Amino acid sequence: MSKKVIWITGASSGIGRELALQYAAAGNCQIILSARRTTVLKEVQKLCSQWCSTEILPFDLKNTVTASQHVEKAIGFFGHVDLLINNGGVSQRSKIMDTDFSVFETLIQVDYLGTVALSRALLPHFIQRQQGHFAVVTSVMGKYSSPYRAGYAGAKHALHGFFDGLRMEHAEDGVAVTLICPGFVQTNISLNALTGDGSALGSNDPTTASGLTLKPFCKKVIRAIGDKQWEVYFGKKEKLGVYLKRISNRLLHYIVVRSNVR
Repeated sequence: MSKKVIWITGASSGIGRELALQYAAAGNCQIILSARRTTVLKEVQKLCSQWCSTEILPFDLKNTVTASQHVEKAIGFFGHVDLLINNGGVSQRSKIMDTDFSVFETLIQVDYLGTVALSRALLPHFIQRQQGHFAVVTSVMGKYSSPYRAGYAGAKHALHGFFDGLRMEHAEDGVAVTLICPGFVQTNISLNALTGDGSALGSNDPTTASGLTLKPFCKKVIRAIGDKQWEVYFGKKEKLGVYLKRISNRLLHYIVVRSNVR
């Protein structure tokens, strides 16, 4: 079998980095790593290269006009792409009334439009080959919301709407879509989360620090992608909110508000 080519965004740290390492260690793949920070990407590349061929393709998701150029380069590395894991993004920690409108724009630009632009640019390649897989790391915030994360939740909700539609339109073209919806995972996501003025939070919140352990979580994500599941939820208590919302949105509201999530 030819080696699967896996392209991962947000690969410099956290979930993206761990997915890259686990895919590489398993072998029989070739990996493309993308994120903004070239220096850090090179460090991840060095680790992955112990097991498989690895290339880096640095870019900022916020710059959507260059998406087609990035796709062309990605395909050029190994001749094709089999799986795009859309993992890049930024979180938020601020109340709506304390948040500059520019922060909401950034969240939509990075978390939604950046992912849409890259996926849309790669889609013709998948259609031409009559095979391809989009895996999208969204969040349980793509299914319900929470205080201090309204803008982030809005962007994640948008991803669900777009990729559900993409799956419907292109299932007959051999294009698969897997939506990955984690709750809290032990990463540095809160350190870089945007506050009301657009600056980074710079600290780790207790809920993230006590979240799912990164390595076993990513192992489950890889299994879900391999099984081509449509949508999968992860979390200790957070994933229960997905099911509770279907039963009683009002009850979910009171539970989330009383949880004092920050």
